[in-house]
Amino acid sequence: MGKKATKAADNIYYQMRTEAAREKKNFSSREGASEVLGIDRTRLANIELGNIVPYPEEVALMAEAYNAPELCNEYCANQCAIGKGTVAPVVIDDFDRLSLKVLGSLKDIDELRASLIAISEDGVVDVGEREAFEEILNSLDKIANNATALKLWAKKNIHLN
Repeated sequence: MGKKATKAADNIYYQMRTEAAREKKNFSSREGASEVLGIDRTRLANIELGNIVPYPEEVALMAEAYNAPELCNEYCANQCAIGKGTVAPVVIDDFDRLSLKVLGSLKDIDELRASLIAISEDGVVDVGEREAFEEILNSLDKIANNATALKLWAKKNIHLN
């Protein structure tokens, strides 16, 4: 593998390329990666150095080629103008940790269901119900985040869509 790019070491695009290079030698250099991806070598260098934000299409290409679906989440959660406010960043842990997180976030699902039914009975979220409703939304966010992390793990490790 080529020399380590210390200026890019903290950049996820660089990290995912070097991780992919363990399986595919083409990715051990920017030149090789740029040929596979169809992205100009200088542009890829600027992406990996954090000088420019990649286009969504470039992120999709890298995610597919590097087998790194987390790149799409990273881009959407942290770089996309729209996604920053709507997409939560996800951390892909090992399968056993992810499974426990999913199960842990689901443990109070019956209470959440009962609380949501009680709040929605009259079709209005009253001032006195807002705190409980916020707790429901926070729990749903946690469930969604854990489910997304597990889905990304599956896509990366067992190639499920």
